[in-house]
Amino acid sequence: MIPIADPKLGDKELDRVRSVLESGMLADGPEVRSFEDEFASYCGTEYAVATSNGTTALHASMEGLGLGSGDNVLTTPFSFVASANAIRLCGAEPVFADIDPRTYALDPDATREVLEERDDIDAIVVVHLYGLAADMDAFCSIADEYDLLLIEDAAQAHGAEYDGTRVGSFGDAACFSFYPTKNMTTGEGGMITTDREEVADAAARFVNHGRTDGYEHVELGHNFRMTSLAAAIGRAQLERLPELTEQRRSNAGRLSNGLQETPLTLPHEPKDRRHVYHQYTVRADDRDKLRRHLEESGVGTGIYYPKCIHEQEAYADVEYTAPMAEAAAEEVLSLPVHSNVSELNIETITTAVRKFYANE
Repeated sequence: MIPIADPKLGDKELDRVRSVLESGMLADGPEVRSFEDEFASYCGTEYAVATSNGTTALHASMEGLGLGSGDNVLTTPFSFVASANAIRLCGAEPVFADIDPRTYALDPDATREVLEERDDIDAIVVVHLYGLAADMDAFCSIADEYDLLLIEDAAQAHGAEYDGTRVGSFGDAACFSFYPTKNMTTGEGGMITTDREEVADAAARFVNHGRTDGYEHVELGHNFRMTSLAAAIGRAQLERLPELTEQRRSNAGRLSNGLQETPLTLPHEPKDRRHVYHQYTVRADDRDKLRRHLEESGVGTGIYYPKCIHEQEAYADVEYTAPMAEAAAEEVLSLPVHSNVSELNIETITTAVRKFYANE
């Protein structure tokens, strides 16, 4: 079976982990600070704060920005549920706007419609879904016009670019995940990037029990810290990231070449953006039948996401419809595109898809 995800780890990661094990400093420490500095430099921001995972990065960034009870945060209904959960975890409430069906990201026009109807929105969380940046010119303009905080959920978009600038550097804060399926991994881990010193300081306190020094705790917080073991893997993975990204982009190009004559709707990459293909996501009217055929042909697949956030039981109190997002949830299917996918694997995938449509 060709897996939908397969992290690429090797001697560099093993050597870094061995060094940390030999040092005896396994929890938070200098290795984490080095990873933060290197990741901030990669994204082009002044500061980075490491966390235990992508969800805690989102939660801590919102706490660092002062969001809480009585605040409303606009976001997409078509994402992993953590994008909205983090809003509620900090005490605020999510408000949804529909997506652009080509990019699967929050639609600026739909966002403006909500903002014209409501005057109680305090922030926007833009999700760079599947490895493609959202329309950041539009969202930066909207945030300025309506005086809103802007947060980038870049959990799936390490190294993605908008108009030549890497994501993670546009908003008041941005958040990344290093889960094993992501373009780079630390096993579990997350990162907040920002150019605002006060936000970085507040987030860093929040992930460390509200601590300023020693046993001085100035506010409530959590233990959301990253371990040095995770940071060691992350530093090695960050060095590999350009190579891993190019392999994903190459694989995506081969998949598109092999699938262009099929009825599938293939991924869209606007001219002003650089897709890093966390997922290679197609749309199919007969998605579930195609998925079963691919599984039988030895091709792993994923559906990200089969149900919109506002349709989840946890959000049953939210009354909202999102036609574009709901239609995408019925049709999207992700094919293997990770850096361990070989040219032979790609031939297997594309042949299986073509055979499915030839036999219909």
